[in-house]
Amino acid sequence: MLPRLFHKKEEKYPATIILRWLWQTSRGNRRQALLNVLLGLADVAVSLGSVWAIQRAIDTAAGTRQGSLWMAVGVMAALIACEFAISIGRVWVKNILGIRAQNRMQWRMMDRLLSSEWRGREKYHSGDIVNRLEQDTTTVVTFLTETLPGALSVVTMFIGAFLYLMNMDTVLAIITVAILPLFIILSRVYVARMRKFTRMVRSCDSRVQSILQETVQHRMVVKTLECGGSMLGRLDDSHTALRTHVRKRTEFSVVSNLILNTGFSLGYLVAFLWSAMRLYHHTITFGAMTAFLQLVYRIQGPARDLMRLAPAFVAVFTAAERLMELEDMPQEEQGRRIRLAGPCGVRLTDVSYTYDGGSRRIVDRLTFDFPPGSCTAILGETGAGKTTLVRIILALIRPQKGRAEIYDASGAHDISPLTRCNFVYVPQGNTLLSGTIRDNLLLGNPKATDDDMRRALQTACADFVFDTPDGLDTVTSETGGGLSEGQAQRIAIARGLLRDRAVMLFDEATSALDMETERLLLHNILNTKDKTVIFITHRPAVVDYCDRVLKVGKEMS
Repeated sequence: MLPRLFHKKEEKYPATIILRWLWQTSRGNRRQALLNVLLGLADVAVSLGSVWAIQRAIDTAAGTRQGSLWMAVGVMAALIACEFAISIGRVWVKNILGIRAQNRMQWRMMDRLLSSEWRGREKYHSGDIVNRLEQDTTTVVTFLTETLPGALSVVTMFIGAFLYLMNMDTVLAIITVAILPLFIILSRVYVARMRKFTRMVRSCDSRVQSILQETVQHRMVVKTLECGGSMLGRLDDSHTALRTHVRKRTEFSVVSNLILNTGFSLGYLVAFLWSAMRLYHHTITFGAMTAFLQLVYRIQGPARDLMRLAPAFVAVFTAAERLMELEDMPQEEQGRRIRLAGPCGVRLTDVSYTYDGGSRRIVDRLTFDFPPGSCTAILGETGAGKTTLVRIILALIRPQKGRAEIYDASGAHDISPLTRCNFVYVPQGNTLLSGTIRDNLLLGNPKATDDDMRRALQTACADFVFDTPDGLDTVTSETGGGLSEGQAQRIAIARGLLRDRAVMLFDEATSALDMETERLLLHNILNTKDKTVIFITHRPAVVDYCDRVLKVGKEMS
């Protein structure tokens, strides 16, 4: 019944697959869910006990029941205290365990993203991915740890209140629930429409976040091009689309809730009239009438909540689909890393590569050897395949033809994610992260000491760090804000040196340096001759220091 209810042909994942994924995702969060179940059942017991206590107190006060009024009020006070305790328990479980559950799921999704293949992730905008990691993970965790356990207590409340009312008045109990089958049938239409609306809203929300993130990230470009109006126009268009879909979803939800609430209100009026007539004919006490109305409310309240589970299911199905799309990205080869002990070389044999959708081979039957301890400059015009070649060497992409190997005296291994541990890569531009200079350097080697960092900075001609008031603890904003481009490049090179691997790749990593600093840095790096160094460069000074040159383009040598 449930899979048929939530599955539509146009959806990417069948409901059964989503439900299986949600069950697997619930592992690690089941303690919190169990605590919420227990608290919910305790709340049901206290709530039904309150109906009994109020009826008893009213009948005792009216003289239709023998007993102590003070005792009856004392029981009510004890039940109220229990409600307070349950409420505090729910807050503790939600705030303490809930944040752990959300953090755990975000960690899992981020780990999955980091282990996925480099090719394929560009399908999703980074703002969209962040939106999914923040909002969709919250939706899934809340559903698994709060909504579903709450549904169990709601069902228990419904059954308990119905049986209690059945014991008091069978006809009234049947009248109260008679309308429910109609709403269950209507809910199928409701879910199908709401799932479509919710998917559109979440997609528009991701587009808005993508524009915001991109504009903030490239605000200097936006300001210098004076295209702020254009970016604001894109944002306004996305806001308009978001508002349109939210409005449509809200209109549909309001109409659906109006129909639902009208039915429940009619049911409550019928129950009130029924109990009032019985009180008028003296077949029940005033306390019993009060109990009737409370029980009807406790039947209809859970029934309303169960109907409102439909939007929750819609939201979690949409969130699960969006997270499953991220998980479906191809994963890199996993296993034990292959770390070579001695000086390493890189050998390419008849390597070819064409990007998806492209018609031209970016790398065409390239054969070249980077021997251990050599220094090679890769030259070529823009678009000739230099960066593609580096991506092949770093196993970010795989050759479609030919073979790429890393080798030492003991033998050769096909280049793969498992051999990436033998490489140091310093990309072009400012690649520092927000935090301190120390934080950035420790990314290269988490075990590096201050002396290690000092030596690496000196080798990278980044001694200026020690002239700053805070030294290694100097704080920089994202992309090395507060440092010049050349300073940031030198710190990035020092970070790579701390990694201390056999093969070093520099992608225009000295482009922001003056000639004298560049020559000194190259001398420091190449002085030991114990690394295999590969430069992608247009700088003559770099070529002068290299003993080999690879020209890529129409003619390769």
